[in-house]
Amino acid sequence: MDSSFVRQSFLDFFKSKGHALAKSSSLRPDSPNLLFTNAGMNQFIPYLLGERTPTAKRVVDTQKCIRAGGKHNDLDDVGFDAYHHTFFEMLGNWSFGDFFKKESIEWAWELLVYIWKLPKNRLYATVYRPEESDPAEFDSASYEIWKNIFTKEGLNPDVHIKYGSKKDNFWMMGNTGPCGPCSEIHMDLTPKGDTEGRLVNSGDGRCMELWNLVFMQFNALSDGTFEPLPQFNVDTGMGLERVVGIGTKTKNFTDFSELPSNYDSDLFTDIFQVIEGMCGQKYRGSIPPSREKMSERESMDFAFRVIADHIRTLTFAIADGIFPSNEGRGYVLRRILRRAVAFCNNLGLEAGSFAELSSVVTKKMGKIFSELSENGEIVHKVIYNEEIAFHRTLHRGMGILNGLISEAKRGIISGSDAFLLYDTYGFPLDLTQLIAGNNGCKVDTAVFEVEMEKQRERARSAQKKSEICLSSDLTKQSAFIGYDLRNTQNVPCKILDVISDGNCLILDKTPFYAECGGQVCDTGTIQVNGQNFKVTAVFRDKKGQILHRVDGAVSEDFRGNMAYGSIDLRKRLASARNHTATHILHWALRSILGTHVRQAGSCVDWKRLRFDFNHFEAISQKTIGEVEKLVQDKILECSAVSTFETKFDEKPVDCIANFDEKYGDIVRVVKTGDYSTELCGGCHVNNTSEICFFKILSESSISSGIRRIEAVTGEEAFKLANSQFTSLSNLAEIFSCKGDDVVPRVSALLEKTNRLEAAIKAGRDSILSDTVVTLAAKARVIGDDICEINELIDGFSPEEVRSIASSLAKKFTEYVLVLTCGGDEKSTVIVMCSAKAAARGYNANTMVREICAKRGGNGGGNGNFAMGGF
Repeated sequence: MDSSFVRQSFLDFFKSKGHALAKSSSLRPDSPNLLFTNAGMNQFIPYLLGERTPTAKRVVDTQKCIRAGGKHNDLDDVGFDAYHHTFFEMLGNWSFGDFFKKESIEWAWELLVYIWKLPKNRLYATVYRPEESDPAEFDSASYEIWKNIFTKEGLNPDVHIKYGSKKDNFWMMGNTGPCGPCSEIHMDLTPKGDTEGRLVNSGDGRCMELWNLVFMQFNALSDGTFEPLPQFNVDTGMGLERVVGIGTKTKNFTDFSELPSNYDSDLFTDIFQVIEGMCGQKYRGSIPPSREKMSERESMDFAFRVIADHIRTLTFAIADGIFPSNEGRGYVLRRILRRAVAFCNNLGLEAGSFAELSSVVTKKMGKIFSELSENGEIVHKVIYNEEIAFHRTLHRGMGILNGLISEAKRGIISGSDAFLLYDTYGFPLDLTQLIAGNNGCKVDTAVFEVEMEKQRERARSAQKKSEICLSSDLTKQSAFIGYDLRNTQNVPCKILDVISDGNCLILDKTPFYAECGGQVCDTGTIQVNGQNFKVTAVFRDKKGQILHRVDGAVSEDFRGNMAYGSIDLRKRLASARNHTATHILHWALRSILGTHVRQAGSCVDWKRLRFDFNHFEAISQKTIGEVEKLVQDKILECSAVSTFETKFDEKPVDCIANFDEKYGDIVRVVKTGDYSTELCGGCHVNNTSEICFFKILSESSISSGIRRIEAVTGEEAFKLANSQFTSLSNLAEIFSCKGDDVVPRVSALLEKTNRLEAAIKAGRDSILSDTVVTLAAKARVIGDDICEINELIDGFSPEEVRSIASSLAKKFTEYVLVLTCGGDEKSTVIVMCSAKAAARGYNANTMVREICAKRGGNGGGNGNFAMGGF
């Protein structure tokens, strides 16, 4: 019973029940509040909240999930037991206002018992029964359905139905919103299977939850009460790894003599085999009885599980365009990678071995998840680069950590030192704890958390923003009518509201684009009662209302008056050129670098465009040139740029959506030619020919895994080209040559300059060497075994004097050197004393200070070396 069979039979079973097959969503969720997609429900939340209409009432899928960081975090548990993972597949089926409890429960039983042949006497169902202060009532409907099933199967319902309170059997999306009771199916994994359900929800690995059936029938209100949902929904979830692991270990559920493990499944055994070949050790599957102390065998098997789990997580995440970095989800990935690499190091694997394992995952899973095969080379390169970089950090940090362990007082490493390892060397706290624990030490985590909170507070302080709130509760929203350029000049509007302390006006309709999606706002003028106000900012408040900030005081009496708005059309057209060029640039980068490229931020104004995107390495000048040419070629194709609105679920299949944006049911699509399609609410040209000219100014790194391109178009690009052409013409005139010959002329001049500088340096080196020989010959012996040189030299720079002193010190075992070099503006003094000379009372620092003080100068250093001037 391998993973392919379980996955496919699950999907086929529910397709036979009228379910539509949904593709797994990306591990990078649409919701900005989530680090990763961590449950099957994530992509369906807009349906559950009523924000979008589902394309099908019944859906089945297998969803890629990561639970690491945030509320659901299994990272710290991976390796210690047989069933925790950071990456897993969630098999699930859904009903959006269609079937409910009866069908869900009966189908679950049918699949488990009659399709997969699980022994029914080992299965137990849980039903919601509230405790005092728990919401809702006893889930009698689910109870009756299960009672009928168990009775029909000849099993005692009183034994096979267990009860759970809100903690285990009531699901909530958050403090408010859709929620409801759930019914779980558990399996007794003990050898005899005769526990009669006593181990259900006890935390004992001998009884595991297989499937959770969630029945969303209530809406949780902010006052703590619950009301029925207008539409009942079903969300079920089953971990693929768990079912396959149990089926494999029990020989298709026939032999329960050994406790099953998720890691027994074919999803992991392929990876284990490659690791075994790398390190020459076998995976035995031992589980440590405690975290504090492990045998050598248990430590080795622990490392196998960590490495195998983490390579799956990284391979899938990077294939979905999530790269290791220093922030957010990227930092979680980096932490996972470094944890795995540290354990690779413990197994004696060479640097780069961890990255090689990504191809094993791709080979195993690439047919199911095509993004793995499409991005396999990129995945390997990203992991390899991170692994090699961390190996250098690992060795430096290990040296420091070993020192802390040897110096630890009472076996405690301070939280401040642990934070230094974290902040400077990238050591996650759990990695420091693990290494310290293996050496009999503990980490003061309380102090570490204090340091972490200080860092978080610094980050929060840097991000504080002020908001202007409306002074009245308007029900009418201001409408933006400025997409059509015919609605941009002297547009009659009615003033709905005034915020006098913020100098803001709210209009019933407006030609002014409010800053959003990376595009800056329009500027221009608003005329009220014959008075012109300059519009300096246009933005939306937290209610979505459009506010116009003007440069003069506004009166409360303006409410209800007519106003006439005119945007700065020249700036708008320039912004539109840059915005459309950004879309073409995005397409070009994905075409040349790979489809892993995703927008990570942008800024579009009338002077230039800035586009941030995820990519794992610097882009060569040759590639930048290719990107630039591809964008320019598309501009000159004179393709039409069109926009239309559609339902989110009906957008074109090739349409790119920004993962960090929250979309409603209706979205605006911007289509450029037949190659670029994106969701966008910004302003664009009507034809790419209006962009005229595109030129990249720079490409740089702004953080780990994030690159930035800045570019100009249209008038600004012409200004740049004209300026550079003028500079080239001036250089051509200076060199008395044609423009095409300037670069060869400059190259020849630089080559000649380098030769002359090398010759000068060789001459100076010869002079320095001769000076050292001359000065060494003047040495005199003091105190029998110390050589003294006290000489005045001329014509050398301070750096050269220092070089002479260092060369002299190498010629003598014990010495006192005093060199004074006169200069046009300032003289330099250097004193060097050997260890024995210092022991006899010679002090370089004191001697330099005395010499310089007599001549009105100063200097300093230590007892062996000091330097000054006067």
